[in-house]
Amino acid sequence: MPKTNNFPPELYVATDNLIQNLLASEPFLAYQKSRVQYKSDSQAHGLIERLSALQAELRRQQTNGSVTQADIDELRAVQAQVQANATLIAHASTQQEAVNFLREINQEISQLLGVDFAILAKQSTC
Repeated sequence: MPKTNNFPPELYVATDNLIQNLLASEPFLAYQKSRVQYKSDSQAHGLIERLSALQAELRRQQTNGSVTQADIDELRAVQAQVQANATLIAHASTQQEAVNFLREINQEISQLLGVDFAILAKQSTC
């Protein structure tokens, strides 16, 4: 983290401690584990790539007015496979849990500061 003269050193220490605690939290550890599993699961990657390609093709066909029922059925079949894939389910679930955990942390910090921390942090990065 780059140091500036505008913030006391204690703030940097507190920020670093917060980051380390967040990374060691159960939601983040579960997300990291599911991320590793996702990265090593070629079937899950293949499903996501296939779904993305079908969605792009369907959008292209919509502009030409050439979408067929078979195209829609194929897309739905791949969507169903994605929604049933255990690796993808775990990855999406743990990702959402990590996001929810961050929202809770944001609310706690906002209450302590008396301002919306997310807006304050966003404005300082612009």
